[in-house]
Amino acid sequence: MSQNYQVDNQGYYGPYGGAYVPEMLYPNIMELQNNYLSIINDVSFQKELDELLHNYVGRPTPLYFADRLSKYYNTNIFLKREDLCHTGAHKINNSLGQILLAKRLGKTRIIAETGAGQHGVATATACSLMGFECDIFMGAKDIVRQAPNVERMKMLGANIVPVHSGSKTLKDATNEAIRNWINNPTDTHYIIGSVVGPHPYPDIVARFQSVISKEVKLQLGKNPDYIIACVGGGSNAMGIFYHYLDEDTKLIGVEAAGHGVDTPMTAATLAVGTKGVLHASMTKVMQTNDGQVVEPHSVSAGLDYPGIGPQHAYLEEVGKATYHSVTDQEAIDAAHLLARKEGIIPALESAHALAYLEKLVCFKKDIVVVNLSGRGDKDLETYKTFSDNEY
Repeated sequence: MSQNYQVDNQGYYGPYGGAYVPEMLYPNIMELQNNYLSIINDVSFQKELDELLHNYVGRPTPLYFADRLSKYYNTNIFLKREDLCHTGAHKINNSLGQILLAKRLGKTRIIAETGAGQHGVATATACSLMGFECDIFMGAKDIVRQAPNVERMKMLGANIVPVHSGSKTLKDATNEAIRNWINNPTDTHYIIGSVVGPHPYPDIVARFQSVISKEVKLQLGKNPDYIIACVGGGSNAMGIFYHYLDEDTKLIGVEAAGHGVDTPMTAATLAVGTKGVLHASMTKVMQTNDGQVVEPHSVSAGLDYPGIGPQHAYLEEVGKATYHSVTDQEAIDAAHLLARKEGIIPALESAHALAYLEKLVCFKKDIVVVNLSGRGDKDLETYKTFSDNEY
């Protein structure tokens, strides 16, 4: 795989990335940087993870030809069914990989942040499986709108830590998780859920999620014309982009426009953001002229983030991938369409990727793969709230 699109020895993707961490976290980050590749590449590690992904998670997930949706859009649409993973989303791929990493580093406690709750559920699941103590930091606003996932985490034995600062969403949960890590540097491993944060986290998460594109390559047998995935921090997108970075497939990331990129109620970082440091990484950030983070908005808790993974910022800058955005209502409409055409209720995050099909200009012969990163059980209340008499 070309190193042009991968992290360099200093932890950067072009001008993006790095590890802008406080001094107290420096030993933790150095421990990860010095050990993660040798651990991940160890044959026994790979064997244990592969067995878990197959027998516990249910991989490989199907690559499903959506016949009725394909006819509707007059092209060939395949859905990568990450919604069929154990716990209901792609997040479990990374959580299991990182808990095995933590185990080999001698850690005994896990902390994590979550927005939509899927990463929290995946981490709580992995901790239950491996017998780890687990604290999940979650914004108070997200706790309300993702109540089913909160109950799942509690049932799995996780301690939910409500975060009442700022916008009470994912950004604030991440802030509090980092603070907790600073106060517990020795026994605790922080399982970051997306391709964000200080090096080596973006690379760690991308590697664990790359199983998605690895499977698509085997299942499809040839390169698709387009791959589409939603992007908040960007883990599911990087997972399905990973093994196509040296191919001619057009890679499309879809951000959450919220009420529109021309309004203050948006979470489309690459559309409105500028270069800056967020959560210990140089990336693109929604911020004011004096560097204050602008609060994002999305109907989807998992996309409600004012930054993006540094690798995505780089791929966009060099033109390897293109990034677009769809509004809350467009995503809601796309979810209803998939439900009616294919009998699949997608997560609100995934619905953003599906909504871009309305804007994609392609030929009848083209092959389009959409990453269906999660299922919509957790979002039924939101769908109900947005529904009108048309449905």
